Amino acid sequence: MNTITLNVANRIIESALDRGRELNLKPLSVAVLDAGGHLIAFQKQDGSSMLRFEIAFGKAYGALAVGSGSRWLNAAAAERVHFVQALSGVSGGKIVPVPGGVLIRGEAGETLGAVGISGDTSDNDEICAAHAVEQVGLAADKG
Repeated sequence: MNTITLNVANRIIESALDRGRELNLKPLSVAVLDAGGHLIAFQKQDGSSMLRFEIAFGKAYGALAVGSGSRWLNAAAAERVHFVQALSGVSGGKIVPVPGGVLIRGEAGETLGAVGISGDTSDNDEICAAHAVEQVGLAADKG
């Protein structure tokens, strides 16, 4: 596989939402992007608050922008404030530098896309994202 199909994206979303229900998390919103940062699929659970699409998208987009899961961006935001501010500026404010954005890697380690989740704590969002990617037989890079 060298790209993420709509079918795979929807399976990732369903798996992430299932995991969130298993863990009794707050309502989740899940965005799956291709390697170029284009949205493939998005779903939000009933009761999700506003801006959850933008946050989930921004976590995934940020992971793609730096080639590492958004956990890396979270650390960079504390250590390299100017870098993350510049990244936000050049991306038009699209990047959300907190955990919950996970790169989706193929068998050879190539980047196929990313999944971003928002709704619960960033750590729980990341747990669901990584779980969902692994459930479809791909590798999750949390950063």
